[in-house]
Amino acid sequence: MKKSVAISKLKKPTHRSAGAPAESASALIDAKIKELGDWRGKTLAHVRRLIHQADPDIQEEWKWMGTPVWSHDGIVCTGESYKQVVKLTFARGASIQDPKKLFNSSLEGNTRRAIDLREGEKINEAAFMQLVRAAVAANSSALAQRAAKKK
Repeated sequence: MKKSVAISKLKKPTHRSAGAPAESASALIDAKIKELGDWRGKTLAHVRRLIHQADPDIQEEWKWMGTPVWSHDGIVCTGESYKQVVKLTFARGASIQDPKKLFNSSLEGNTRRAIDLREGEKINEAAFMQLVRAAVAANSSALAQRAAKKK
């Protein structure tokens, strides 16, 4: 007779759940940057600083199996690292102005837009921070519209 054995796999938390302190997400992002240890980590750390400069009230989250996420009234952008690029995906990128043409990826969709940064590339810091502010404004506007509809 075969014995039935239940195996449970323990997974470490990969995202910040509601109510978890923001420091835990920030610590996970710190660890991700350190783990990368190359140009990708430096790039991610640099854009993270710019995001916080652009919006000091931004919240850091850790979602989708290890993706840094910056939010303010909704997702502003994510920071993914791949072998060849660091990808910054703006959730409402298609609806915000990009006069300096920083968006260079995911251009075909109706919602998102992304910036792919390759090794050695520099980002226009002022234009990037303006994109972050525009994304926050778009999120805040959408939140206000949803709240007005509920009244």
